[in-house]
Amino acid sequence: MSDRSEVQENGRIPDWLQRIWNTASVPVGAVLLAALIGAIILAVSGANPLDAYAALIEGSFGSWAAFGRTLEKATPLVFSGLAVAFAFKAGLFNIGAQGQLLIGAIVSAYVGFSIEGLPAFIHAPLALIAGAVAGALYAAIAGALKTYTGANEVITTIMLNYVAINLTDFLADGPWKDTTPGNVVARTPKIMDSASIPFIGDIPIGFIIALLLAVATWWLLWKTTIGFEIRTVGLNPHGAQYAGIKVAFTVILTMTLSGMLAGMGGAIETQGIVGRFQPGFNANLGFDGITVALLGKTHPFGVIPAALLIGAMKAGSSQMQFSAGVAKEITDVIMAFILFFVAADMIIRWILRIRAAEGEKITLSSGWGSQ
Repeated sequence: MSDRSEVQENGRIPDWLQRIWNTASVPVGAVLLAALIGAIILAVSGANPLDAYAALIEGSFGSWAAFGRTLEKATPLVFSGLAVAFAFKAGLFNIGAQGQLLIGAIVSAYVGFSIEGLPAFIHAPLALIAGAVAGALYAAIAGALKTYTGANEVITTIMLNYVAINLTDFLADGPWKDTTPGNVVARTPKIMDSASIPFIGDIPIGFIIALLLAVATWWLLWKTTIGFEIRTVGLNPHGAQYAGIKVAFTVILTMTLSGMLAGMGGAIETQGIVGRFQPGFNANLGFDGITVALLGKTHPFGVIPAALLIGAMKAGSSQMQFSAGVAKEITDVIMAFILFFVAADMIIRWILRIRAAEGEKITLSSGWGSQ
């Protein structure tokens, strides 16, 4: 008797379908419940929730130009989401994606405006690689501190965020400031055309790079020995060490690669969107990566639809404000509720009457003094 016949005879849901439901139910439920609460807030404030959400969809998917803006907003979120998700696989909570993204963004800008005479096929990749390396080295600091001093990565990455914010502000308003006559704004000079990452029609090439990096991240984690060691350390560091895995090296490597992803996201934002580094233009992109990673269940392929959702909310918020008279901040409220319900998944599971599979729950940190 075939598997299909057996399923039909027993009236059971196929295992593969059950696994998809268990994986997707909490993120989808979190989004729907957050949207419902957002609708209640809109109604209480005097706005029509249907009109507001219709405007949000129109502003993010209503035309090719709108869809291009959504991809534009989603691109750095894919990178920062991948950075956070990648660190999770080794049991690390990288809250420093924001700082790593800023460092990558400003280093990429420096390479983009300071080097002249290079052809585009060399200059653009060089600036991109420089931003990725800068983010990687910056994240390696937290990995080394955790390995050699026992400092918790949650604390060190938070502190390094503040260092990165102030350092990039200083550089953009100091030695790397745009000295164009009449400019009083803290920002770097505009990058050379040869360093920019173009669009294909309305589609940013940066988003295509993000998709390729998501596939590469999945391949590294699930198809290589290094990925197996990273996931083993995340599941049981003491067992991994007993099995001969170099836990200290793996922790530093994971944080380094996580920072590389975040730094590359900042570089692509500089080269493909802003065209220079300017403080404030990259605000919260790294922090939003935490929402994206959790919503995507810390899986590289789950990060992509999560980033598209958050990107669509950001892209359509202006249209929602213009057409429905709703403050753009309502999208931030909805995002906050999404993060809340994903983190407190027992609420969604209670509503949907589903149980968590063993090992499925995400642990954000192993403790303040954990090694």
